[in-house]
Formats: sequence, structure tokens, C-alpha cells
Amino acid sequence: MCVVIVGGNERMACQYESICRSYGHRAKVFTKENGTLKRKMGCPDLLILFTNTVSHKMVISASQEAKRNRIPIARVHTSSACALHQLLGRIQDGGVDGVREVSY
Repeated sequence: MCVVIVGGNERMACQYESICRSYGHRAKVFTKENGTLKRKMGCPDLLILFTNTVSHKMVISASQEAKRNRIPIARVHTSSACALHQLLGRIQDGGVDGVREVSY
């Protein structure tokens, strides 16, 4: 499963990738918007938005791209490693599969 994470802390980008890898997912992490997201995002299986640490412009562009490609969105308020573990754990248990938009 391929996951794109938008937002979060720059210093934790490598940690986000390793957490996703531990659950068997590949991850792309975008903590800042450097150019357009639509070219870089690709077509992942899940888009995770850390809503507390991301600009409104970045949320809008990522949400529009996800809507265009029918990518499920998981909105997580905090950008902590624990919150990412909880989300990926629920996905692995089948609790989030098939849901269009999830908020935590």
C-alpha cells in the first residue's frame, strides 16, 4: 500500500516513513509545498493530512487532487508518531478500509 502524508514536522519526516515501512506501506512525505503536489503525489492508496501543521492552501490542493483521483483521505489533527501508529493500526485491522474520509 502506498501512503502520502501531507503536513507534519520536517524533522519527523524520516520517522513517518519508517513507521509506515514497519506496517508494510511505502510513504511519501510532504511537509512543505515545493511546487505543485499533483505532479509529485502520484496515485496513492491513502492520503493522510496532518491538519494542525499544514497550510490551508496545501490542504485544499491535496484534497482536490485526492477527490479527482478518488483517493481516501484520513485527517489527523496531531502530527505525532503515536497518532500515525494509531491510524495505521486501525487500517491494518480493517477499521478504516473503504471509508471515503476519516477524521481523528
